[in-house]
Amino acid sequence: MAGHSKWHNIKRKKSAQDAKRGKIFMRHAKNIYVAAKEGGGDLEANSALRTAVDNAKADNMPNENIERNIKKATGTLDGVNYEEITYEGYGPGGVAVIVHAITDNKNRTASEVRHAFSKHGGNLGESGSVSFMFDRKGYIVIENPDGEIDEDEITMEALEAGAEDIQTQDGAYEIFTEPDGFKEVREHFLDKNYHLTEAEVTLFPQTYTDVSGEVREQVIALIETLEENDDLQDIHHNLNESDV
Repeated sequence: MAGHSKWHNIKRKKSAQDAKRGKIFMRHAKNIYVAAKEGGGDLEANSALRTAVDNAKADNMPNENIERNIKKATGTLDGVNYEEITYEGYGPGGVAVIVHAITDNKNRTASEVRHAFSKHGGNLGESGSVSFMFDRKGYIVIENPDGEIDEDEITMEALEAGAEDIQTQDGAYEIFTEPDGFKEVREHFLDKNYHLTEAEVTLFPQTYTDVSGEVREQVIALIETLEENDDLQDIHHNLNESDV
């Protein structure tokens, strides 16, 4: 994974969305939903949810938005039934793309995803058509912009917690775990009072695809169009991140 920092890509998206408050809230909504889905809606009993809510409040996300996403995840939002759906396909140049949606209208979401792929020169595929090209990993980011967190110290903490790898990228530490060990590693760092900017089990491509010129622009346009869709919570791809 060296040379392909997920945090670099997250920072790119955050920078592009700084002027779009709704998109910032969407990122927080995803993190709140995932945490509540996994550990329940009680902030006192669910440290991951508490962290996600604290991060959302730091960006001035309204309480009603926070509460609504917790209710979505725990099935207590009256009159609304949300489904989780995954779409797989290829963008221009053979770039693999996986889209995870949480929607109250799967027909609408499917149509919008299909249109995005078609408009930007891609094609949706069957389930499993590209997922075999990705590995699931636990992923934690601890920012260190001022260099206050000692690298040797946090490396020892990661090893003690059972992490698989730790890397320094763009003023942050990226910590990788096996999916089954993610919760234990996350709880270890929370217990040590580290602030986790990102904490999730997510997908990483096994190999990356290099494209350039017009094809590159088409792939980026596809990714950005998908990111604009409020139903879509995660967009994974194997485009070389140094090209994005």
